[in-house]
Amino acid sequence: MIIKLGLKEIPPLIFAGLRYFIAFICLFPFILTQEKIYEIKSIDKKGWVKLISLGIVFYTATQGTQFIGLSLLPSVTVSLWLNFTPIIVAVLGILLLSEIPSFRQWLGTILFVLGILVYFFPVDLSGNQITGLIVMTIGVFANSASAILGRDINRDSKLHPIVVTVISMGVGAVILLIAGISIQGLPPICFINILYLLWLAIINTALAFTLWNLSLRKLTAMESSIINGTMLIQIAILAWIFLGESITLQEGFGMLLAAVGTVLVQIKKRNAKI
Repeated sequence: MIIKLGLKEIPPLIFAGLRYFIAFICLFPFILTQEKIYEIKSIDKKGWVKLISLGIVFYTATQGTQFIGLSLLPSVTVSLWLNFTPIIVAVLGILLLSEIPSFRQWLGTILFVLGILVYFFPVDLSGNQITGLIVMTIGVFANSASAILGRDINRDSKLHPIVVTVISMGVGAVILLIAGISIQGLPPICFINILYLLWLAIINTALAFTLWNLSLRKLTAMESSIINGTMLIQIAILAWIFLGESITLQEGFGMLLAAVGTVLVQIKKRNAKI
């Protein structure tokens, strides 16, 4: 919702670039400790390639396409497209990380996606939205690749999540901002949009993306991807509580299916320890 409001004044690439660059500036002081500096100096060439690649794929490509998608499509359509990510992540996780989901996890993923489809049905995909759908399809694959690459970097726990976040976000944000200014120019930004940018940068980005990297130390790429998808349920419930927005029987059933699917995906490790 905040992004949609901001996009009325700020071009999508500029908006995305400013959001992640401000978040990068907010997090940067936290890597200036002696311990974090030592970690950064110990990163080898392969590690730098992975971190830079994560920055380009996760921030420049994924976030850039999402902001462009939101400027071309309704929020509902963008959310629907993004929630196909777990299926692609599951397949890529098998091929690239040797993380093979159990039957229960596959069932949970199918229930999750089915729940999302039930929640959003019917979706009006008119002909003038084709460009947006193409952009969001690229974004979904970039988002899936980000989950795989993020898991590959974080599962060894060699780097602190803040180090991973700051380096990758810094790379992606700078590229986004340079591309945005070159293509769209830097517009005047009103006070309310500055507040939107600060909120998105500090709470929704600096904090949230650090927690995402932290979660990938323990969760597989698919498990993390499914949890990210539950934002739909959280937003709907919060809108019901604080904004009085009703939840229809169909939407409630879709949310229930998605929630059951999420639980099925997450209980694998607990059972494995018994």
